[in-house]
Order: sequence, then structure tokens, then C-alpha cells
Amino acid sequence: QVQLVESGGGLVQPGGSLRLSCAASGNIVRINDMGWYHQAPGNQRDLVATISSGGVTNYADSVKGRFTISRDNAKNTVYLQMNSLKPEDTAVYYCNAYAISSASGVYWGKGTLVTVSS
Repeated sequence: QVQLVESGGGLVQPGGSLRLSCAASGNIVRINDMGWYHQAPGNQRDLVATISSGGVTNYADSVKGRFTISRDNAKNTVYLQMNSLKPEDTAVYYCNAYAISSASGVYWGKGTLVTVSS
């Protein structure tokens, strides 16, 4: 089994910054794509950003130029640097990863809450 644990969420004022981390652990051979998604109350879970094992990134239009996804393959960790935060960025942020392991597949973390408010 593979576990993903997010950290770094919290309360921040509009215009502020936060950095989220997500560490994968378990019987991992390799992790392919990793990503961040967010879900606001009453809404579906939407893509924020993804990154391949080779570092190719993809962003939702709403976060381009403000958020940066990165990863440390040696640590099986993905990061999301969030700048110029807006109230509409308020949501639970989930990371996911496609892990090659004894039970290969897509795994999700339990989420970390980001609240942007003055």
C-alpha cells in the first residue's frame, strides 16, 4: 500500500502565500505523475496542477502565473507553492500520485484545508 500525507494548509490573507507538501510512503517502486486538486464546499474536485516524473507541468487556467508545482523524486514528495492567493482559492487541497508498487494505481491523500480570508 501507498500513503500520501499533505501538509502546509492554513489561514492566509488575500495576496499571501502558502506552500503545500505531500509525501508518499510505502512499498513504492516508482511514482509517475503527481498532482494537486482542490474541492470547495458544494463543488466537485478540480485539477490544480500536475507534474510528470520528468518535470513536465500542467496548470489550471485559474492558477497559471500564481501557483508552481514541483517535486523531489528522491523524497517521493510533491510541492505546491501558492502565491497571490485569492478568496476563491479557499478549498481542501488533495494530492494524488500514480505509484508503481505491489498495488500499482492512483492514490489520494486526505487533504489539507486552505482558507484565504481577511
